[in-house]
Amino acid sequence: MIVMDLTTMSLATQVLIFIITVIAMEGVAWAMHRYLMHGPLWFIHKSHHQPHRGWWELNDTFGLFFSTASIVLIYHGLHGHPYLFGIGLGLAGYGLIYFLLHDVLVHRRVRLPLTPKNGYLRRVYRAHHLHHATKTRDGAVAFGFALVPPVRLLRKQMAAIKANR
Repeated sequence: MIVMDLTTMSLATQVLIFIITVIAMEGVAWAMHRYLMHGPLWFIHKSHHQPHRGWWELNDTFGLFFSTASIVLIYHGLHGHPYLFGIGLGLAGYGLIYFLLHDVLVHRRVRLPLTPKNGYLRRVYRAHHLHHATKTRDGAVAFGFALVPPVRLLRKQMAAIKANR
């Protein structure tokens, strides 16, 4: 039974919470990717940097974690804590963006005839491929997913990392 009292929070407030959460998740995802996935959780994430067969890799457990968090937040948002509803939807919204950019566009886990030739999608595509240029936890660049710096800057970062080794 849905208990959320829609009169306690306006639609505009929910939309604002959703948008702020989607934007904030890019920062959360960047930090988690940089400091946890390429740090103490490398034992899980390394499956994503290695060739694999099949549709599942251990790294996909991160998606399960975030989707579960989204579901729990939406549930509690509908049961007495309406601000959590917008946060949960924001997590789900970011998850959809991540899925479309990362799994569909870059890694082709869903095969669509789309190879971007220029513009934003091409930059996302190239930046993530630069991220995968290293197969180890160290030396990677481009830890974000939706907001990526220009590829020329990422190449400079890679060159600086290699020079300092």
